[in-house]
Amino acid sequence: MTAAEAATNAEAATSAEAATSAADPASVAPAPAPGATPPRNPLVSRAAAELVGTALLVAIVVGSGIQATDLTDDVGLQLLANSTATVFGLGILILLLGPVSGAHFNPVVTLAEWWTARRGGAGVTPREVAVYVPAQIVGAIAGAILADAMFGEPLVKWSTHDRSAGPLLLGEVVATAGLILLIFGLARAGRLQYAPVAVASYIGAAYWFTSSTSFANPAVTIGRAFTDTFAGIAPGSVAGFIAMQVVGAVVGLGLVALIFMPGRSAE
Repeated sequence: MTAAEAATNAEAATSAEAATSAADPASVAPAPAPGATPPRNPLVSRAAAELVGTALLVAIVVGSGIQATDLTDDVGLQLLANSTATVFGLGILILLLGPVSGAHFNPVVTLAEWWTARRGGAGVTPREVAVYVPAQIVGAIAGAILADAMFGEPLVKWSTHDRSAGPLLLGEVVATAGLILLIFGLARAGRLQYAPVAVASYIGAAYWFTSSTSFANPAVTIGRAFTDTFAGIAPGSVAGFIAMQVVGAVVGLGLVALIFMPGRSAE
């Protein structure tokens, strides 16, 4: 066989392989969807992604709140600025870090994933929960301190913004239940690739349709207690918010099980 013939044969083989791959999409390894938890990444990398992602999320929430109050006295415009910044920031963080850690940034999401894994679905292990949750809490506190530092506020000043009223607590149940329903509903429907847009959009909407402005996140709630600014929450209100977020997560998982119940084949 001459060199020219060998080259021709190799080119034909390559073309045949490409045609086979195009005809059979299943033969091509899919890219990890944002929101999924890829098993190949080292746990230290995933923990770092959760810490940094949660820190940046809280820095966005707190920082945009400070900026808004500096620019206008209109509370409606302040909330609009705060929610808009959060929507864009959260979407980018999920898009960037989702393929690394799943972009939970939220202990109730992590615990819900552990529960689904315990029930035989995909999710995180107890060891991963024990690493993720502290990373998220430390990240949230660091993010609040960072935002205060950027705007010349006291680095740590406990919030005086009381949020203990009953309607606000109900708002947290609704906000968290909706978030869990959205995330795990997307997973059941095989549409996690839409998580960056869907989750960010939901949180942006929940800023306005829930009385609590949708914290829906125990780590973020703890972090926001460290800043006495627009986005803060008084330490005395933290426990009630977290309790309602856990209740909301349970309700959300129940709705997922009910709405996305596996169908039965016809006999």
